[in-house]
Amino acid sequence: MTLIQSKPVLRTLYMLASAFMILFYFSSCNRKINFQDSTVVPGAGGDVRVKKDKNDNYRIQISLSNLAKPEKLEPSKSVYIVWMESVDNITKNIGHIGSSTSLLSSKRKGSFETVSSTKPTRIFLTAEDDGNTQTPGPQIILTTTDF
Repeated sequence: MTLIQSKPVLRTLYMLASAFMILFYFSSCNRKINFQDSTVVPGAGGDVRVKKDKNDNYRIQISLSNLAKPEKLEPSKSVYIVWMESVDNITKNIGHIGSSTSLLSSKRKGSFETVSSTKPTRIFLTAEDDGNTQTPGPQIILTTTDF
């Protein structure tokens, strides 16, 4: 009689363990955040994927589409800068996306990848005259919501 009664308990434990494993698997996957629609470059879009790696760093991958060359903006600029706001309220230049054909093809697709030791809370792009600038300009091309 105890063997028959223990089968439902084992089944419940097995189902709980399976649910926990599935939840853990999905929580460790990439988190994908879409850029909001751009008012500066209509039609431009993309997404950001953030994943914490085994060294407690954050891998940031950005995919972009329909992003016009910065020279075609009004006023004309030379480079798109990728900015990261972190949990400690610091805004940092984490790289740039140039207008060369190797980065932005005829289909106007681009990508960017980097690693950060601090957790990002927002990613955004500005068009700038200088790729080494340390403060973002006033015109934000693409931005995520806080995440």
